[in-house]
Amino acid sequence: MMKKLFCFGYGYTCDDLGQALLQQGWVVAGTTRDNEKRRFLKGQGVKAFLFDYEQPLEDPALFLKDTTHLLISTPPDDDGDPVFNMHAQDILNISTLEWVGYLSSTAVYGDREGGWVDENSEIRPSSKRGSRRAKAEEQWLSLYTGKKLPVHIFRLAGIYGPGRSALDSVRAGIARRINKPGHAFSRIHVEDIVQVLMASMARPCPGACYNLADDMAAPSHEVIKFACDLLNIEPPPLLPYDDADMAPIARSFYNDNKRIKNDRIKAELGVKLRYPNYMEGLKACLAQEQAYRDRMGDYAAQMAGEG
Repeated sequence: MMKKLFCFGYGYTCDDLGQALLQQGWVVAGTTRDNEKRRFLKGQGVKAFLFDYEQPLEDPALFLKDTTHLLISTPPDDDGDPVFNMHAQDILNISTLEWVGYLSSTAVYGDREGGWVDENSEIRPSSKRGSRRAKAEEQWLSLYTGKKLPVHIFRLAGIYGPGRSALDSVRAGIARRINKPGHAFSRIHVEDIVQVLMASMARPCPGACYNLADDMAAPSHEVIKFACDLLNIEPPPLLPYDDADMAPIARSFYNDNKRIKNDRIKAELGVKLRYPNYMEGLKACLAQEQAYRDRMGDYAAQMAGEG
């Protein structure tokens, strides 16, 4: 049977995965909240449907028909995941389903004062963002334990890639170098996320949880400095954390301090990271940016033509 991927929340990561699978002959479908983006995705070979927190799929039985692989990438709210809340039963009714993935966040681990966490570490979020993700994980895993839905949880570190990296914030003039001694962030390049997802699809293990992070947790000010060096731009001054004027959501990212172990994706899925650290990842982003700009240019041209 032909493989079909359906993505709830067809955004940056799902688009990278979808493009890879289209090249392998898969049928790819997904949801967006934007009618214009829906038309663009259809032009790219992706069957696109409207869905958001207040708008369920119009005809879930038809739209989800023949789906073999389902990926949920919608951000949760206080009630958990909107896909679960609106379409859990519709998903359980898909007779062809082989694999379900939920894109979660390493925020579920909360603050560990710089310590290491792995997939067996206690879930104890210390932010609203982490608490919402933890609730969504519980919802989806309940369908594995209670209904044998082949659910897999992927806890993502900070996502970056072409068009969404420190290079872009430096160019835009909004990058700041905040120094909080002892603090580090873990990251993951979008291509490595796709690599892990495809490896899991090839080797399903329902009920499994995986950390997706590279091998080098690092302070954000070091990443900004490296991006500036690549672009031959003078780096912004180093600001002490206590003196930095930050929005509450930005400051919340600094409240959690942990390092993410990624051994499971290597041992169980055979993944070898293409970008094991931010230096290799940012250099690749710089090399890949033209292809990304061309794709976004196609999107802007199509929207302008339809306007």
